[in-house]
Amino acid sequence: MENALIVFQGKNIRRTWHNDEWWFSIFDIISALTDSSDPKQYIKKMRQRDPFLSANWGTLCTPLELTAFDGKKREITCVNTKNAFRIIQSIPSPKAEPFKQWLAQLGHERIQEIENPELAQNRVKEYYELKGYPKEWIDKRLRGIAIRQELTEEWKTRDVTQEKEFGILTNEITKATFGKSVQEYKEFKGLPTKNQNLRDHMTDWELILTMVGEKATTDITKAKNSQGFNECKTSAQDGGQIAHNTRKELEQKIGKSIVSSDNFIELAEKKKLAHRKQMNKS
Repeated sequence: MENALIVFQGKNIRRTWHNDEWWFSIFDIISALTDSSDPKQYIKKMRQRDPFLSANWGTLCTPLELTAFDGKKREITCVNTKNAFRIIQSIPSPKAEPFKQWLAQLGHERIQEIENPELAQNRVKEYYELKGYPKEWIDKRLRGIAIRQELTEEWKTRDVTQEKEFGILTNEITKATFGKSVQEYKEFKGLPTKNQNLRDHMTDWELILTMVGEKATTDITKAKNSQGFNECKTSAQDGGQIAHNTRKELEQKIGKSIVSSDNFIELAEKKKLAHRKQMNKS
């Protein structure tokens, strides 16, 4: 149940993993953000106030199986994170106001980042610093993000535009480099939740080899003038093979495997513990 619940303002919000992202119970969101004694009726009135929301309800929401209050599994109307924020905008409750202010701030920051991309990099750096990552690791992670963006932009110019195709190509590089798919690598590292970013749990050498594979793929794609998904897939395999060869040569020299089960899960646990201590003090 730890993976099926998230606690907000002392109230449990049920959630489930669907289509590679978390989906949340709308009923529970309304219960947490309003003082309504009848969330179902509140949702009905909210839709009446917001014609766009009502007209697009079937697109924004989907019924998914969750544990009901009686302990039985039932289909509950759920919404993903993006659409949850859209619904929150239609809640005229003081409890929802902090979320609306936060969303406005995010929008402001996003516009700033478009005008000045360096701000985006600085915010990502601050994010990792707050999580407790070492400075040297953060520098590599940021460089890896830049190399990754260069690669995905190159793919987009070569008629590879779907997220699913991006995922397949990335998997090809990872398998060639480390001998494991992204999912297999997550399992190897013991990452507990499906939405964990593998790269946020890589060691220095794993990050470096990932950069080698993706940078090599970018340059090979350009040199071969790879077009379309299939040709880009071959280039991805070639780029990953270069990183694979580098890994094998290094492992032979140092006498141990670079592919590590180490992760940074303890950083999140320490953060939670520090937050609990702060809450107890206040």
